[in-house]
Amino acid sequence: MSKNGRVYLVGAGPGDLGLVTLRAKECIENADVIVYDHLANPETLSWARDDAEIVYAGKEAGGSQLSQQDINALLIGKAREGKQVVRLKGGDPFVFGRGAEEAQAIADAGIPFEIVPGITSAIAGPAYAGIPMTHRELNSHVTFFTGHEDPAKAESAIDYAALAKLGGTQVMLMGVERLGSITNEMLKQGVRSDLPVALVRSATTGKQETLTGSLSDIAQKAVASDFKAPAVAVFGEVVGLRDSLNWYEKRPLLGKRIVVTRTRKQASVLSNKLRALGAHVIELPTIRIEPPSNLREFAELVQDAHEYDWIVFTSANGVEAFFDIFFKLYDDAREIGGARIAAIGPATAQRVKDFHLHVDLQPDDFVAESVVREFKKQGSIENLRLLLVRAEKARDALPKGLSGIGAIVDEAFAYRTVPETRDTSGAGRQLTQDGADLITFTSSSTVENFLALGLPWPQGMRIASIGPITSKTVRDHGLNVDVEARRHDIDGLVQAVRELFAEKG
Repeated sequence: MSKNGRVYLVGAGPGDLGLVTLRAKECIENADVIVYDHLANPETLSWARDDAEIVYAGKEAGGSQLSQQDINALLIGKAREGKQVVRLKGGDPFVFGRGAEEAQAIADAGIPFEIVPGITSAIAGPAYAGIPMTHRELNSHVTFFTGHEDPAKAESAIDYAALAKLGGTQVMLMGVERLGSITNEMLKQGVRSDLPVALVRSATTGKQETLTGSLSDIAQKAVASDFKAPAVAVFGEVVGLRDSLNWYEKRPLLGKRIVVTRTRKQASVLSNKLRALGAHVIELPTIRIEPPSNLREFAELVQDAHEYDWIVFTSANGVEAFFDIFFKLYDDAREIGGARIAAIGPATAQRVKDFHLHVDLQPDDFVAESVVREFKKQGSIENLRLLLVRAEKARDALPKGLSGIGAIVDEAFAYRTVPETRDTSGAGRQLTQDGADLITFTSSSTVENFLALGLPWPQGMRIASIGPITSKTVRDHGLNVDVEARRHDIDGLVQAVRELFAEKG
């Protein structure tokens, strides 16, 4: 019989990826099986191993997902197969999430387990809405309760009369659909009608919205504005502090749904910058970086790199692939010899500098013509040997341009881009169902591979391009470029996106 595995009950936090704990990320990265909930941000699944088994066990109103007994049996069964099982739950697993029941079932089955706490939306939601839980002048205690029951039923687990006497800050999870009957019960128990109340939905994400009112009118306001779950309700004087402490909802891209099409590994840089501005990011990688078709030929060129006058890197991916091979062949960076280094773009240059090497030439623009022009400024490169480290099937304008001014150019194909067909986070479904305001393209291959997915183009979705080559590919496919980065890198693209939405108001 195989040795038992272990179950990790992991809190995935309230939605913002930045609020997931380091321990939670480590568990996801090492898991054999991940069973995740509806409220767990599916983008956390991008940290999983490619061979991890991923099971959706979310329970949504009216859905026909796994029952709690099925989930318990699944966790125990997988652990008995000797697997490391992560049960990924939104917020904190022990705050109104049935984590305690799952832990009890696992313990009763004799399976080792670990609890990884997460930041609950009961704290994070109000904080992102500018509402502190406590304030020395306003209150000294906080109460959490669930609205996931009918307050009018005779055997209600919530003592509304006691809540009314208790006062302080009170936070309710999972009760927006029953808000009318809950506020009526509170009023009936003597809570004053003008008590400030706030509802925070999709807290800590780019879709966050906050609705404020009083105990007497918040339910009507929620109905009038079609304010739906998932939402947290805050009752108490601290709600009044929102006017001066609201910070998150003032971000320039709040509520904008933006698609990022870079590789899974690279997407986070662009996504994090957009999220920091308040955007709701849909990561839909359309390309994957793989080793070149002829790895032996590439390795031989890397081995002989010291024989060249210049090594020209066209991307950060090329730099990584080059030095991955280089340091398998050599244990001393000086083996690169007297070759000077050219890097196209600040990200490429930074990746070279990460290996503690100097960049001798870096053109302002990231197009072949600018590189050739920059080399001309160096004086004659007649008969100088250049090793051009690049992707397979890249444009031939650069090698032609450098050969045209007398250089002897050898191309080292460091990697190839292939279509990304996996969609572990369900981003394609999310885009199809909910649409998007903008899609970002960072290379021609991201354009071609996105269109090859055959997803319906959401109404009104605009296009942001990183530079002229990518823009040309967009137009070649009959689409319009709404904004092109003036500086052709990630920071330039983010700035262009920000200006586009500023113009549109």
